[in-house]
Amino acid sequence: MGLDMTVLAVDWGRLARTPPAERLRALHEAACPEDAAWEAEPRAGWVFPASPKVPWCGRYEFHGTTGSYKPHFWAAEGWDAARAYAAPALREALDGFLSPLLLESDEPPAAGLFPSDPEPWWPRPLLACPPALLPVTAGCWARAEPLLEGLRVAYDRHAARPGGWIPDFDAFAALLREWAVVVAEAARRGWGLLGLPV
Repeated sequence: MGLDMTVLAVDWGRLARTPPAERLRALHEAACPEDAAWEAEPRAGWVFPASPKVPWCGRYEFHGTTGSYKPHFWAAEGWDAARAYAAPALREALDGFLSPLLLESDEPPAAGLFPSDPEPWWPRPLLACPPALLPVTAGCWARAEPLLEGLRVAYDRHAARPGGWIPDFDAFAALLREWAVVVAEAARRGWGLLGLPV
């Protein structure tokens, strides 16, 4: 059993107006609705609202990841292995795109969004992108996407992991394109993104 991640688009204003002690409960409901009967089977792509009880959240189901965090982790590892071989313009753009989504940061995600708890009942979010960051992230993708194919040979030579979650360049590019969909929709709504470990 491994770590899972559920990605939510969140109306940051509604989250801020939710009493701090109730925020995690609302986000947990959005990630794992109690009354799942309204949605017969999870489908890939966006689900709006994520739950009828939390209309200010949407949930994104990635194609082929079964909710696991592993593909996202291995995509970040793949970028780390291939990054030195990328053209400078692609390197800069992909760094800007991936940094808020998949790359490790010294600053804890979602700092200040949730009440501090010396013994939290829920692990910290895996990612937190406030609304102001998403247009910048989308702009980085707009610069990276036309250059991405130029990374194919270097990625497959230096970062491929046959049989793994992200076995080759095609799997890497497919996951990045899904992240681009996630970022674009949240940015269009003026919402933020949270990646929750559920």
